[in-house]
Amino acid sequence: MIDPATAQRIKDTADIVEVVSDYVHLIRRGANYMGLCPFHNERTPSFSVNKARNFCYCFSCKKGGSPVNFIMEKEGLSYHEALLHLARKYNIEVEERELTDEERRQMSEREAMLVANEWAMQLMEKDMHETEEGHDVGLQYITQRGVTDEAARAFHIGYALDNGSHLVTEARKAGHKIETFKKLGLVGTSQRGNDYDRFHGRVIFPIMNTAGKVIAFGGRDLKGGLAKYINSPESELYKKSNELYGIHQARSAIVRENKCFLVEGYMDVIGMWQSGMKNVVASSGTALTDGQIALIHRFTENITLLYDGDAAGIKAALRGVNMLLSHRLKVKVLLLPDGHDPDSFARAHTPEEFKAFVEEHETDVIRFMANVLLSESGNDPQQRIRAVNEVVTSIANIPDPISRDVYVQECAKILDMPETTIAKSVGRARREIMEKRQRGNITRQFNDQQPAAVPQPETRPQQPEVSPANNGVTPAAPVKNRKFQAAKNYKMYPVEQPVIKYCVRYGFLDFCEYVDDAGHDVKLSLLDFVNEELSVDGVTFTIDIYQRILSLLTAMQEDYRSDLAAETGRIDADLDKMRRAEYYRLREADISVLEIQKAEKQLEEKIAQLRYTRLSAYAMQYPSRVLASHEDDAVRREATELIHEPHHLSNIYLKEGDTTEESQRLDVLVPRAITEWKTELLNDRLKDLMQQLQGVCGSEELEHKLMLEMNSLMMMRKNVAKEIGERILNPNRPTARSGK
Repeated sequence: MIDPATAQRIKDTADIVEVVSDYVHLIRRGANYMGLCPFHNERTPSFSVNKARNFCYCFSCKKGGSPVNFIMEKEGLSYHEALLHLARKYNIEVEERELTDEERRQMSEREAMLVANEWAMQLMEKDMHETEEGHDVGLQYITQRGVTDEAARAFHIGYALDNGSHLVTEARKAGHKIETFKKLGLVGTSQRGNDYDRFHGRVIFPIMNTAGKVIAFGGRDLKGGLAKYINSPESELYKKSNELYGIHQARSAIVRENKCFLVEGYMDVIGMWQSGMKNVVASSGTALTDGQIALIHRFTENITLLYDGDAAGIKAALRGVNMLLSHRLKVKVLLLPDGHDPDSFARAHTPEEFKAFVEEHETDVIRFMANVLLSESGNDPQQRIRAVNEVVTSIANIPDPISRDVYVQECAKILDMPETTIAKSVGRARREIMEKRQRGNITRQFNDQQPAAVPQPETRPQQPEVSPANNGVTPAAPVKNRKFQAAKNYKMYPVEQPVIKYCVRYGFLDFCEYVDDAGHDVKLSLLDFVNEELSVDGVTFTIDIYQRILSLLTAMQEDYRSDLAAETGRIDADLDKMRRAEYYRLREADISVLEIQKAEKQLEEKIAQLRYTRLSAYAMQYPSRVLASHEDDAVRREATELIHEPHHLSNIYLKEGDTTEESQRLDVLVPRAITEWKTELLNDRLKDLMQQLQGVCGSEELEHKLMLEMNSLMMMRKNVAKEIGERILNPNRPTARSGK
């Protein structure tokens, strides 16, 4: 909890982002940390957390941002909802602004769906306990199944009256829109156009997400119908492949026990929960998916598959094992005695007996596979070959090479085969898996990077005439309504991306200075320098999101100066305390006057360097922190990607002796980037002129005009590199000094 004084100071989004960094729990491990990405399924760490800049980023799936964005992605909340959620958590008062129509519509629709699900759950839970039918049918069924009142309340089990339109009628009385219930799959429409309850006459099991929000329902038939269970269809709230039944009730126990039990059905979860095994979830009878495995991996790396001991249970236990192993999970299998499922076994034994049985009988999954498959093969050579290949494939899916080697040794003993043979087979299978995965990644990247639309040459708009105002440089028209994924395929991306990258990373750093007409030194930030260079030649970004980011950076300069003044005061106060403490220590030391004077000089130099370092760090972090928390998804996503470097250039590719950091070479890198951009614009215009010259026929005057323009552009292209390094912002002062 934060103290009341701090809470009063926190008023805007940027402050909220600073105090909620505990949501990205990896931050606690250090200023920079790499781990498995929580947003997608991966085997090697690519998720980076940067405490200094206060955001995270995945170099693989490109997701990330501030803690606000992290909450949005993980909990499925809108930007506005995430801010309110975090503000409530830390008792922060947030000044509301008026939402746009689209934001209001999306928030209203999602909120209405959550409210409708919550209302429906409460109605059906109430009907089971307070109506005659609910008591005689629904409550009697779960009582016969051994469900306690505590468990029924914890899982909010309910009953949908077998009326056919009870929920529809009550929803209309309560003022809810029936269309919302139709989107959620609670209400259907008959061929005659009448609305009806889809779950009528069923015991209801609400499905919740990790935050405890009701996102779907499962209904158990009690009349012997064709469908024993029906579930809510997928909606904006419910993605079946990403959810597990019981995860909300189990999450704290999973973290506490550092283990998760995975079962198949609703009653299995409830039965084990009642027996004291609260760290249990169910896949609801479906095959495991990457999304469900990733959800488990958020809380633990240890998972035990709990199934019946019959043939069907063994088959179910082996299903999805390779996927679990590839996610770096430590997998064990526990088969129950014949005739028992997790629910019945839990009811037949005390919690202590259940836990003792688990500890005694759970088996490592690879050892389990080897023993089961080998026993099934008998004396049939072909069956034995298939069994060995299945075990080899499972071992090959394990990412850790040490673990693979241990399993190779273990399985060689169980299968009674040479260890070298198993090892070679595992190596070959591992290469095939990696090649297949690499081909899949390349295919996905290719599909993701395809442009939304490719302009055809015949539809290309005619270039405007060159005017003296823009020195012959005609910028291309901005790209409108283009998806960001297409930006990297756009021809100007290689020359525009470095410029905007330097602006986002270092835009507020002091970059250069010049002498004005009054003889005063004037410092310019890197952002000021870039804006001036672009305005001189009338150049703008052709990638729309880049131009928008530049405008946002320029607009936030005033706020930055105000915040910098406050930060400077805090830094100076800290350094003054340090100065006084060091001076006191020197006075108490048994050293000569000359030594004191030397130490004082070194101290002042150190303090000056610390002051510069802290102010520079604040200047570099300010734009990234604000942009990474921006309410616009495209701005947040692009700013986060610009801030991070996915790869570090090895020193062997740098010039000899050139090992300085990027921030120390800006005086060279930034002018060079602008030069390359403007040169590309000139080249583009020259190509257009060449095409026009080829099309000129019989007009000497037009041909002469085009030739003059071409010669002018070629001369400009020749001199632009020299001019960009020597150009001064005040034309009356022909010198400029580089500085940081």
